Amino acid sequence: MAVLDRIKTEVENHPIVLFMKGTPQFPMCGFSSRTVEVLKAAGAVGFHTINVLEDPEIRANLPRFSNWPTFPQLFIHGELIGGCDITLELHESGELARMIAEVQKA
Repeated sequence: MAVLDRIKTEVENHPIVLFMKGTPQFPMCGFSSRTVEVLKAAGAVGFHTINVLEDPEIRANLPRFSNWPTFPQLFIHGELIGGCDITLELHESGELARMIAEVQKA
């Protein structure tokens, strides 16, 4: 399967997907760490993560797929939400919790 198809499948098959450096337990960059913390604080449980450091093909091609150059990248319901800064802004406004609650009750 081509890497862009693999990315598309991951994004479509999981309501919340975070492409990050490292894992939620062992984030390998501050932005990924903060994004995981914010997701948890907003009520996300059992969200799907992909460690881009373990999959160089995904790391190289995700920016083409999403048209977003940096990591982490958060997708909710198949839609790119953005990176760390946007996730933090959505959390501070309460919007992230609303989006997560909507996804998790479905």
